[in-house]
Amino acid sequence: MKIAVNTGGGDAPGLNAVIRGIVLSANQKGWEVYGIKYGYRGLMDTKQIVRLTPEIVLDITDIGGTILGTAIKGDPFKYAVSQPDGTFIETDISDTIVSNFKALGFDALIAIGGDGSLRIAQKFIEKGMPIIGVPKTIDNDISYTDVTFGFDTAVNIATEAIDRLHTTAKSHDRVMVVEVMGRYVGWIALHSGISGSADVILIPEIPFDINKVCNKIRQLALLGRDYAIVVVAEGAKPVGGDISVVEGKQPGGAEVRLGGIGRKVRDAIGKLTGKETRDIVLGHLQRGGAPTTFDRLLSLRFGAAAVRFIEAGKFGMMAASQSTEIVAVPIEEAIVRMKSVSLDSDEILTARAMGISFGD
Repeated sequence: MKIAVNTGGGDAPGLNAVIRGIVLSANQKGWEVYGIKYGYRGLMDTKQIVRLTPEIVLDITDIGGTILGTAIKGDPFKYAVSQPDGTFIETDISDTIVSNFKALGFDALIAIGGDGSLRIAQKFIEKGMPIIGVPKTIDNDISYTDVTFGFDTAVNIATEAIDRLHTTAKSHDRVMVVEVMGRYVGWIALHSGISGSADVILIPEIPFDINKVCNKIRQLALLGRDYAIVVVAEGAKPVGGDISVVEGKQPGGAEVRLGGIGRKVRDAIGKLTGKETRDIVLGHLQRGGAPTTFDRLLSLRFGAAAVRFIEAGKFGMMAASQSTEIVAVPIEEAIVRMKSVSLDSDEILTARAMGISFGD
């Protein structure tokens, strides 16, 4: 067998561990593995394809990022081509990708990515490409898998940041607003907020009333707590309002860039309560650095499982973590809906029981 592997979308801790799991598992079977650099770009410019041997991947489990590079632009079905006047038009170059894949003699592609990358993979599956998916995103928003790799690391980083902010908030009697990633779901904010002893957690699934947020802060002051920690998911929005966007959708499939909600919440709290309020945006710190032990093991398991699925001919499937097992689920079903936080989930119930406010 001759296997290709690529990594698409935003980087996440554990990508290299998945690659290592794939290469070492395939090598045990006498198969060859090739890395497609920068998403699907390597199948447009075949100079961007590299042979992956055990020697290359032996020491990459603990390294963040991806040795193959990744891309949030360059959707082959909506590829941005520049025009003489500086504008861009989107064109479909997917047939070229399929043709090059076949011409290079690949038997399978392992596509490692989030919901956007898996949607692209599904389109190629419909064109006849033999693909296995591996769910990657710090947002933890892919259905049919209990968890995606990268999420645990992001939560640990966010929790440590919140822990550190408690001491400076208490020293100066400040309200600290911490904006975390997660796009349209609140998993990172919820898990890090509860674990980091936040007083308020604002998530996309629960539109917030800023007056209720401020009431929580006032209640803390009445109890002798003159400081507060507010954790805000980047996709959180007020009741009747919209998400905060830094940059709209760009040609070539690049996603909308969210951001700015932390600053807006900071300004509103300061104005309504009169308290000194500061904000911090953790941003790409949550994506960088070494993966946690949990993410390393999960990533290696995903990589090894992807090779098993190829051997079994389970193409069109995604490796998913369910209970204690790694199972195969159809990519087509996994991308139907985004996995958001359930309002009656145990995490939500736990937070409410402890008096954490969601601004509702």
